[in-house]
Amino acid sequence: MSETLESELTGRLGRHWGWVLAFGIVTVLAAIAVLAWPAETLLVLTVLFGCQLVVFGIYRFVTAFTYSFLSGGMRALMALLGVLSLIVGLWAIRHVGLTLLALAVLLGIFWIINGAMEIFTAATEGKDLPGRGWTIAMGVLSVVAGIIVLAVPGISLLTLAIVLGCWLLIFGIMEVVAAFQLRSVAHSAPRDLAHV
Repeated sequence: MSETLESELTGRLGRHWGWVLAFGIVTVLAAIAVLAWPAETLLVLTVLFGCQLVVFGIYRFVTAFTYSFLSGGMRALMALLGVLSLIVGLWAIRHVGLTLLALAVLLGIFWIINGAMEIFTAATEGKDLPGRGWTIAMGVLSVVAGIIVLAVPGISLLTLAIVLGCWLLIFGIMEVVAAFQLRSVAHSAPRDLAHV
């Protein structure tokens, strides 16, 4: 039964290999943009982050007073969250340098946690995980990059952007390779299961 389920899942994933390929190509293009214009990329990302918080804050504030099914306490909480998001977003846009530093620290923490989870997944899933070696390598790379960002506070944000660009490039190439692996697995799966 598990082999049939596995074949069915493989067939379904294989049918959608184009989405994985598209994601990989977009990631590679983003990496090229980051590596070509690292300083501009950091500035744009910070401003976009601030704008997103401003829009989210306005949305939450308006929602607090337009949704009739919300209780009074919930309205107050949503309005408070909206005002807080608006203030943080405007501050982020006004103080780009400090926002970049905070984002760098958060990115370092994220890389460490994400890398540890990838290594743990690869270690616990054993040989059943396709591309296990790649997963472990990406996990180790992610943890090392995160430790460097957190351990060396004087690291320049430009260097961080270049590291991010390299990471995106490797990740994008891995996604493209995975898409073609999915495609070949789907073609070798039984015909009736590939169309489920």
